[in-house]
Amino acid sequence: MSKELSNTSTLDRSNYISDTDWDNLQEFIKDKSAPFLVLSKEKVKNNYNEINSLAHWFKIRYAVKACPNKDILKELVENGSWFEVASVFELDDVLSVWGDINNMIYWNTIKKERDIKYAYDKWIRIFATDCKEDLLKISRAAPGVKVYFRIAVTNDFSSGRPLSLKFWCDLASSFSLVKEAKELWLEPYGISFHVGSYQDDLQAWESALWNAKKLYDKAKEDSIELKMINLWWWMYAKTRHKTEIIRNYLDNIYNYINKFFWEDAKKLEILMEPGSIMAKDIWVLVSEVVLAWETTNNDEVNRIYLDIGKYGWLLETTGETIKYPIYTEVKWEVTPVILAWPTCDSTDVMYKQFNYLMPKDLKAGDLVYFFNAWAYTQSCASVGYNWYPALKTYVI
Repeated sequence: MSKELSNTSTLDRSNYISDTDWDNLQEFIKDKSAPFLVLSKEKVKNNYNEINSLAHWFKIRYAVKACPNKDILKELVENGSWFEVASVFELDDVLSVWGDINNMIYWNTIKKERDIKYAYDKWIRIFATDCKEDLLKISRAAPGVKVYFRIAVTNDFSSGRPLSLKFWCDLASSFSLVKEAKELWLEPYGISFHVGSYQDDLQAWESALWNAKKLYDKAKEDSIELKMINLWWWMYAKTRHKTEIIRNYLDNIYNYINKFFWEDAKKLEILMEPGSIMAKDIWVLVSEVVLAWETTNNDEVNRIYLDIGKYGWLLETTGETIKYPIYTEVKWEVTPVILAWPTCDSTDVMYKQFNYLMPKDLKAGDLVYFFNAWAYTQSCASVGYNWYPALKTYVI
């Protein structure tokens, strides 16, 4: 059993949802059948405006993959957000609510040539790349567009979700790609890096920006001026973050940019692509207990089976890296439990090493609430596994 325990019975709900919002939520869900997700347009607007107010001159491009809900996309459009898309399907979703293609970028470095052509025909003019083969595809399917180069980071393993083994080019390769892009009549435009999803270590950005400066200076030596840096910036949204913590992240990144780029800093277009952080304190995933299994063996741990799970709508529990704030109104003696979904796959267990403390009196039909569980619930959900339908979503 894990020594690290989380007590759902004593979780301070007010840290995640106010009493007024809780009462409104209870009224809203009283005639609805779990499981379902509740999203708030008002609060995503507030979060966007808060982050934007702290962002110096950085431009926000919402990461559509985090939650492609069209009502949320519309709300962000109305408040001035720009977007990044990772596929032609996300592109079409954004275009269905927003006609201004100029403020959109295609970030994925691994893409089919026909998808590049499709995006180009829809007037996408900025593409990410990290290898020569992809660069050649872009030159054929999207002649003359701007390209930016996704470089490797070496210390993203301090994050919740490292990405350095999937998308990147090393610095030596990036030097060659910049020159090759110009030779292919593309416009070398910027630099991108990802320090890992849910990154708590601010020094990860310092190291990444130092490498970005090396590429920037090398390009200058070849009379190529790079004009943009894409920071990504995915920090934890799974626990409550105060404004001062967000400000601390952004102020430190701002200082690193000024430290390395000096007088060129304000000339650069600085992008950040928040996805999960837009979830700060605004979403609730409502689930229901299907079975509460109590063991009589002292060497075993009780099990709680919910109507949601890893293969359904909580893929982010994979590896138990992300531990959601979980709440129930049942308040009695608690016991460590394993949390799982009652599908036929034995790996569909959300939490086994990390044991939540759940009330012993929890029973089938009781509701269990996951706070800040919006990101990737819709976009990563299986549809049809054991014939479970897509997660119902309500936008209020």
